[in-house]
Amino acid sequence: MNVLPVGDDALLVEVASGEEAEALHAELLRRRTQGALSAREIVPAARTVLLDGLADRARVAAELAAAEVPPAPPRAGRIVEIPVRYDGPDLADVAAHWGVAPREVVRVHTDTEFLVAFCGFAPGFGYLTGLPARYDVPRRDTPRTSVPAGSVALAGPYTGVYPRSSPGGWQLIGTTDAVLWDHTRVPAALLSPGTRVRFVSRGHRGDG
Repeated sequence: MNVLPVGDDALLVEVASGEEAEALHAELLRRRTQGALSAREIVPAARTVLLDGLADRARVAAELAAAEVPPAPPRAGRIVEIPVRYDGPDLADVAAHWGVAPREVVRVHTDTEFLVAFCGFAPGFGYLTGLPARYDVPRRDTPRTSVPAGSVALAGPYTGVYPRSSPGGWQLIGTTDAVLWDHTRVPAALLSPGTRVRFVSRGHRGDG
């Protein structure tokens, strides 16, 4: 792990992969729950974890610099189910990239348990991991100027759901009515780092 100071009371920890970032994030949350870590915020990203509001930054930095990345813990906690109509305009392109029929894309996607690795891009947008590497897909060569809210999409190793209409270059495979962000709800975000997610088919293109 590479440990970098940020501001007056924060650390940025760089690791080698998204899997290591997920494992480190889980371990740091565990330590904070047990009272062994003073961080006010612990924020994961693709290959980093930010610890903010540290009262003892120097000590924590020394401990992390000397430590190994922990193994991934067993998955626990709530599972959020998101109903999806697999009717996205890029479903056939994803199927062709995988070398399967569109129905198989639906099967693989709904058979997978996803994990919210980190959040970003827009309030409520989670980057979900879980699909094996052989199912990675590239972003579109030409991004769309407007992606509808509720679009379920793939890009690289991630699945995501657009919480609001916005430009985007991910491959759109379906739509959902689930509300990803609601400022009147507590918490406002349906998905947060560490949340387990399953997508439930409500039909797909080609159904009657």
